[in-house]
Amino acid sequence: MCSDDELHALSGPALLDRTRDLVAERNRIDADLARTVRVADSKQAFAGDGMKSAKSWLKGHCRLAPGAAAQVVRNGRALELLPAVAAAHAAGAITAEQVTEIGKIVAPKAVALAAAQGVDLAETARILTRLAATAPHEDLTKAVHTFLAMLDTDGPEPDPTEQRTLTFTRHADGSITGRFHLDPAGAEKVQAALEAHRQTDRPAGDERTLGQHHADAWVQWADNTLAAGTAPLLRRSKPQVAVNVDLQDLLDPATGQGVAATGFGAVISAARARWLACDADITRIVLGPHGEPLDLGRTHRLVTPALRRAVIARDRTCVFAGCGAPHWWSEVHHLIHWTQGGETSLANSGLLCERHHTQVHHGFRVERDTAGRWHTYRPDGTEILTVRTAPAGDGELVSAS
Repeated sequence: MCSDDELHALSGPALLDRTRDLVAERNRIDADLARTVRVADSKQAFAGDGMKSAKSWLKGHCRLAPGAAAQVVRNGRALELLPAVAAAHAAGAITAEQVTEIGKIVAPKAVALAAAQGVDLAETARILTRLAATAPHEDLTKAVHTFLAMLDTDGPEPDPTEQRTLTFTRHADGSITGRFHLDPAGAEKVQAALEAHRQTDRPAGDERTLGQHHADAWVQWADNTLAAGTAPLLRRSKPQVAVNVDLQDLLDPATGQGVAATGFGAVISAARARWLACDADITRIVLGPHGEPLDLGRTHRLVTPALRRAVIARDRTCVFAGCGAPHWWSEVHHLIHWTQGGETSLANSGLLCERHHTQVHHGFRVERDTAGRWHTYRPDGTEILTVRTAPAGDGELVSAS
């Protein structure tokens, strides 16, 4: 690795050569990573840490974004089926993104269509690999799209539910951006509903853009749906906007930036929390001897709505190491089972997603220490750590669960 001084000492052409070399090296590392993950997946190595899949392990233990984790897994499968692509990727000639694009030709539907028509996918992959190594990425995507369209010229009308996608990215301030794709019929329905909300009670002199109007209509649509109570239940409860804020911050007239948390993980100001509280039910949860009866002792086995709210307020997500599944996917687990004398109480509860709740009932174990940190143990008693242990004094993190 070059220092900043060494980099600044290089000429422009030398810096560009170094950049090309680094991209090639990254391609080789990406190829090795995809192959390694594929083999580990085939041996179910990730199950040893209680994870359902390679993707979930990469997200929880390597802190990869969901899309990046999924790409590693997909590419590993594609490289196993396409030797020419694997060789070019390992040599550093093509990128992980190009492998993902070419990998579309070995999706199950494409493989079946190619076999029925006598199309040699290996030769197709060689042609696409040469294109990927010499042409812009956009040329590769067009070539893959054209090839797949030629395979399925007489196919049945596609299932609209398979064409629809909607993804969100949450930013540090709690706002979200996203991408979506809708089939023509689905798009017509959404546009009709949005336009109905957009045209309702439009104030005179509103000079906002059409995009701003549509976004406002979308939020109003959600407002009306939640207020009507017609949305499907989430864990036996009606879905509503949830905000956790300390009582002192709620009562303090100051703005109080970043002191309240929403149910989906956004951080907002106390002022915004007070604004939401103007038209809301306020539940007081005191994690102690006062307030709602959170410690129900041995008289109740099932978790009450009040206790579930308290567990969510404390844990936020699944507490199994490396998971972090949202609370609306999760169940409240008795750390000491009720049949073994465990109480239905906050201290004896932990939030676990369905998969890890099952794992804990089949040998894995979660515990909360006196400092409030959760620990997860395998059936053999060893602890699952999401950051690898490193020798002290080398400048790296030592360990973390």
